[in-house]
Amino acid sequence: MPRIEAVRGDITTETVDAIVNAANNSLLGGGGVDGAIHRAGGPRILASCRVLRATSLPDGLPTGDAVATTAGDLAAQWVIHTVGPVHSRSEDRTAQLVSCYRRSLEVADEVGARSLAFPAISAGVYGWPMDDAARVAVSTVTETDTAVESVRFVLFSDEALAAFQQWL
Repeated sequence: MPRIEAVRGDITTETVDAIVNAANNSLLGGGGVDGAIHRAGGPRILASCRVLRATSLPDGLPTGDAVATTAGDLAAQWVIHTVGPVHSRSEDRTAQLVSCYRRSLEVADEVGARSLAFPAISAGVYGWPMDDAARVAVSTVTETDTAVESVRFVLFSDEALAAFQQWL
């Protein structure tokens, strides 16, 4: 099991092997964490995403899956893009959120990343309740067999940090 911690901060400034991006299906940038990573990482990240869309992912990245690209100008070596589910009160999409964390760890293993920074996937504009997002994130990372040695949840608010610290 990796060392796990939660901090309040800006994920784009993390010095880790890979940063996880809460991407949208298009992989072509967006708002929130996705937009911040694309802006800070520069045009090489978008160029890598466009290659994926033109080749192996013509329909975009499915919800719950993950894929790695260059990290461009970021301190990390890779960006691991994952598409979180939109929260629903009428349909349990927890398995898709679990898959985001599990697949991100699997992709980190594939590229040889040993340190990883995660945002709170789906807990922003996708509406996932922060306490449950933290529970799913921490339990999935704890229970997933991985060679990743260090996981840092980099959170955007005191509320998010408190929720993650509670589950840690």
